[in-house]
Amino acid sequence: MMRYFIWFGYDGANYHGWQIQPNGVTVQSELQRCLSLLMREEVSVTGAGRTDAGVHARQMAAHFDTEQVLDTALMVKKLNGLLHDDIAVYSIQRVADDMHARFSATSRTYHYYIHTHKSPFLQQYSLEIHYQLDYALMNEAGRILMEYEDFGAFCKAGSDVKTTLCKVTEARWVQTSPTEWYFEITANRFLRNMVRAVVGTLVEVGRGRMSLDEFRLVIEGKKRTQAGESMPAKGLFLEEIKY
Repeated sequence: MMRYFIWFGYDGANYHGWQIQPNGVTVQSELQRCLSLLMREEVSVTGAGRTDAGVHARQMAAHFDTEQVLDTALMVKKLNGLLHDDIAVYSIQRVADDMHARFSATSRTYHYYIHTHKSPFLQQYSLEIHYQLDYALMNEAGRILMEYEDFGAFCKAGSDVKTTLCKVTEARWVQTSPTEWYFEITANRFLRNMVRAVVGTLVEVGRGRMSLDEFRLVIEGKKRTQAGESMPAKGLFLEEIKY
């Protein structure tokens, strides 16, 4: 058996997330369907993580095993011809047998995009907001995140996780134009719904509805009900995975 990594991106608007679901088309199911068709064998792909329904990925990785020696450049071309326009394969490469798309990853970076003006070109990929935010204060709260390791407060209720520990190494708001911002967060791993819950709680801080001390108490309380609302999926992008 040989192991291959596949690097790709997708617009998640039309998918029920990454992971195969019994009722609904997912990115994983589409990728496996097209790979299996081209390779004429049952192919199973393991992703670097799971994105929820409607979440996008600028860079995602997965691995699959096969006994076939692949012409990777040709496979990329054929896959892109077979996949829908909202999934694009960037590259396929042979890797060591012990390389694992999920467990070998050292960090993942997400961006959450917001804008403050109506734009027909941002509606699918950014959240339009109509209230003032204190970005300097939200950046102070972002630095507080890096002091903690248990993020149970931002984990979707009922999630089947063995641990809620994560190491956050970056958490900041970046301005890209007078009316556009994104929140960047990097960690070794993320919990289900974590980024959208973190952003929702930071927005509470930015609106003056939660103090920095109260933000600390939310993290320390480890209860999802104390944190802010989960922001809509459309503004969230998995931006980068490092190995």
